[in-house]
Order: sequence, then structure tokens, then C-alpha cells
Amino acid sequence: MSKPQPLLEVRDLKKHFHLGSGKTLKAVDGLNFAIERGETFGLVGESGCGKSTAGRTIIRLYEATGGEVLFNGENVHGLRGRKQQEFRRHMQMVFQDPYASLNPRMTVGNIIAEGIDIHGLYTGKQRKARVSELLQAVGLNEEHANRFPHEFSGGQRQRIGIARALAIEPQFIIADEPISALDVSVQAQVVNLFKKLQKERGLTYLFIAHDLAMVKHISDRIGVMYLGKLVEVTTAEELYANPLHPYTQSLLSAIPIPDPEVERTRERIILQGEIPSPLNPPSGCPFRTRCPMAMPECAAVMPEFKEVKPGHFTACHLY
Repeated sequence: MSKPQPLLEVRDLKKHFHLGSGKTLKAVDGLNFAIERGETFGLVGESGCGKSTAGRTIIRLYEATGGEVLFNGENVHGLRGRKQQEFRRHMQMVFQDPYASLNPRMTVGNIIAEGIDIHGLYTGKQRKARVSELLQAVGLNEEHANRFPHEFSGGQRQRIGIARALAIEPQFIIADEPISALDVSVQAQVVNLFKKLQKERGLTYLFIAHDLAMVKHISDRIGVMYLGKLVEVTTAEELYANPLHPYTQSLLSAIPIPDPEVERTRERIILQGEIPSPLNPPSGCPFRTRCPMAMPECAAVMPEFKEVKPGHFTACHLY
């Protein structure tokens, strides 16, 4: 029996920014991964690794420099006119900053209904009922529809952002660090809301974050990015139990363990040096300048991103 087609396939995706004077910043430089229907794929890495740029290029807020994004088998970056608008219905985004992503001059009801109006889905009483239903789905009340964004807390604003993304019944949502601007006490509530909505509505997520503990809680599979490239992809359980790439190992060693005895005795992997500039990345493996296991081969040859165990991919000369 043939394997079902993934909902999203990213093939050799590149996003380069030309800065003048012959300088090119390679923010995303050859990503390859697929996301199955109903799955949550976590994308993690340090600030500046290109994960948010990857999300924005996938949804086509940025035009790709190279490669393909296949959604339901169609190349997103080749769509025009009505087909492009239809694609926008199926893929939506929840942004990192709930303060900046909501129009302060619009009521919450109009913010949520903006997509409904653009796509001509509901009018009149049906539109109002749809907004009320969405507010209740994200844990808010229907009377909140007449208020403005400044009247809400950060967690409530992010719930409004999620309701707006759900308004046109998408299949796929890109959540770009949706909890990083929120209090720790609110982060778990928002992640649990994402999980509840996924279960109820059969959603598929690309969940971008730098909090590895939270990503494990929500993701089925995780991709680790460093300097515009994927260095490891596998299931959440396998990544935490058996990280292969030295960069993944160092990230996981930084997660605090809620046990004073274990925390006191365990060894942290402290990386030396600074993250290289994406304007001038190192030759060979981009991680070699900070890697405790670097070999002469790492400076000469870019490691191939390959499957070293069933379902476990990495880009490292150690394997």
C-alpha cells in the first residue's frame, strides 16, 4: 500500500537577503523536511538560526530564493491570483508578538472576522455567530468582540491571534514562537489550547520555538536548525533520548531538570565562541567553530543530511 502524501513538503528551500556591496545573508539555506496530516512538527534553534524566516517563507510572506514548498502536492511559490487566495485559506499563521500583530484601531470582532470578510465566507448574523464561536473556542467570551486589543493581557491577545488564524478553517497553522512573549504561567495554557484545537479540528502545525522543553510537550517530530540549515530531524521521544548531533546534545543539556540532586551533578555542555555571522559562515560544517568534536574533515566538507537510523536524520561527519 502506497504511503499517503504529506500535507507539506519543503524541498531545498532557500531564502537569501541581498544587502548590497556584494553581501548576501543566507537566512535559510537548503531546508528539507515533510509534515504529515494531523502532525505537529517542532522547529527549534538559537535566536538568529533562521527558523522564523523559514516559517514566513513557507507561508509566502517572503518569496523563496530557491527550492519548493509543496502544499497538498502544489508548489506554493508558483501560485497566482485565485489559486493563491485559495491557498491562503488553507494555511494561516500565529505570530510571535501578540502586541504587534493585532491592529489597535480595530475591535476584536473585526480583527477575527477580517479573513472571513476577505474570503466572503459569512455575513450578518452568521458572521457574528462565527466570531462568538471562535472566541469561545479559544477560551474568551462573546462580549470580548466589542473591545480593543489594548484591553487584554498578553495571553488573551495571543488567544485572539489564534482565533483569527482559525476563522477561515485552515488545514495548517504555522505558530511562530507563539509563547515566547508570554508569562511562564500562561505559556502552558496556550500550548494546551493548541493541542485541544488540534484534536477537535484535525489541524496540522509547524511549531517554531526555542524552548526545547515546551516543544517536546507539543511536537510529534522535531527539526533542529543551526545557521540556516537543519542539523537533525527525528521524533520528539528519540531526539530527547538519543540526540546525535553535538549541537542538539548541547541544547538539551541546557534544559533544567526539576530535581536538585540530578541538576547538581549532571554535566552541562558549554559551547565555546560566538555563533558565526550568516553573512560569512564557516567553510564545511557551519557548527565546526563551536563543536567540541570537530575534526579536520569538518572544515573541508559540508556534511550530508542523511538518515542514520530509521526516521532519524542528521548532518554530521561522526555518523
